[in-house]
Order: sequence, then C-alpha cells, then structure tokens
Amino acid sequence: MKRKENMSLINTTWKHVRRSPYQSIAAILIVMQTFFVVSMFIFLIVGSSRIIAFLESQPQVTAFFENETKQEEMQVLKEAVKQTGKVSATKFVSKEEALKIYEEQNKDEPILLEFVTADILPASLEVSTYKIQDLSEIYTLLKNAPIVAEVIYQKDLVSKLTLWTNALRTVGITLIAVLGISSVLILVIVIGIKISQKKTEIEIMRLLGATSWYVRWPFIFEGMLYGVVGAVVAWCIASGILWYATPFLNNFLGGVSVLPFSPIILLEILAVEILLGILLGVFSSFLAVLRYLK
Repeated sequence: MKRKENMSLINTTWKHVRRSPYQSIAAILIVMQTFFVVSMFIFLIVGSSRIIAFLESQPQVTAFFENETKQEEMQVLKEAVKQTGKVSATKFVSKEEALKIYEEQNKDEPILLEFVTADILPASLEVSTYKIQDLSEIYTLLKNAPIVAEVIYQKDLVSKLTLWTNALRTVGITLIAVLGISSVLILVIVIGIKISQKKTEIEIMRLLGATSWYVRWPFIFEGMLYGVVGAVVAWCIASGILWYATPFLNNFLGGVSVLPFSPIILLEILAVEILLGILLGVFSSFLAVLRYLK
C-alpha cells in the first residue's frame, strides 16, 4: 500500500511538471542560478584558503648575510630567532646552495650564468612563523642584526590575500542570501499558480475524501524536485567550468598547488548542494501550500 502511495505521489508530481513545462523550467532556472553562484563561491573560498595555506608554509622572512659573516655568527642569530618561540621553521641557504638555485632559475639564460659564482651570492636564513602577526617582530630582530645585509619581508602579501578572502566571503554570502530569497519567492509564486490552476481538481479530491496532506504532498514534492534538479545542474556546469579552467589557472598560479580539487571534495560539495536544494524546495512549496491551499 505504501509503495502504491509513493508511486501515485511521483506520478502526480510528474503530471504537475509536464502540464506546465514553462513554469517548471523557470523555477529550475532560478534555483540553478542560485546554486551556480553557491558552487563558484565554494570553489573560490576553497581555492583562496589553499593559496593562503601555501603562502604561510613558505619562508616568510629571508635575511641575507654580509659576505664576511662566519658560520658561528649565523648560528647564534638562528638560535636567537628560535628563542622567541614564534618560529615554526628555519633554514640556512649557503652560498653554494644559492648558486644552485640561481642556476636552476636561469638555466635558459646562459649569459646570466657566465660571470656568477658562489662568492658573489650571499648566504641567507629563511624563517617561517606560526602566526602571520609575529612576522614583524622577527623582521625587526633580523634587521637590527649587524651581520645581516638585507631582509626581505613581504608583510602585506598574506594579510592582503586574507583581507580579500574575507571580503569575498562577505560578498558571496550576501549574494547567495539575495538569490536564495529570490528563489524562494519565485518557487512560491510558481507553485501557487499551479495550485490555483488545479482548484477544481483539488475540490473534487476533497469531496472524494482526500486528506489535506494527500493534496499537499505532490506540490511539496514538486518543490523538492526543482531544488534538487537546479542544484545538480548548477554543480555540473560549475564543475565543468572549473575543469576547463584548471590548466589556465595552474599556469597563472605557478607553483601554488590549488587545482584540481579531488573528486571527494567535489562530491561532498554536490551532496551539500542537493541537501540545500531539498530544503529550499520543501520550504518554498510549504509556504506556497500554506498560502494558497486553504
């Protein structure tokens, strides 16, 4: 009996969709638009978080030593930096290692390699901190050391990227909220129109003894269907765009490992969007039946 009721519910819902296809397409398109923005927003947030994590894992302060600096003096400075308790990693780069790095970076430019020797290049100390906020203190400590010739400290890079990510998150959430409200309103209107078109049919069903929920369920299921279809189609389009753009983005980002996203992450995003689509559809259709189906 339960199976028969479920099949009847599915058949009734499909009839609602089939008999007014343009209204159904409009409902799916508005939901699809909302979830397309949701998908792209999630991709941007995950990608920017990976970029920030990558930058934070790189040497954040690099101190270049004077040419005559002894190894013992470098070691003393390294220990002083470690004793601050704010340093996650330190690494010495000797003159010979600096030459190898230079040669690797300029292997296609033989003219640039011709007159460069290890004696010309300075040894350096690369330092990473646990927190971005601690970089300025480490920078000051290294800058004031007499054996240090120069300190490279891109203090605004990560902080600016974090600021942009936070701004992007705020704008994205606001846009999603606006589109979500628009989707709810349009779904309420579409389902409300369908209820109005079937008033005579609904009255006959009630005269034959149909309960209120028996009449309501097809409309609620219809809203759920719009939410799920819109979410799945939007995810497919957004994932396709991401897949197509991955080679270009990887080339643009250089050595930053951001893309591609693993299939597990993409499927998790799809699952979340399907769940949100169900909730959006059920909520919208429930409002519609409360408003139009007395």
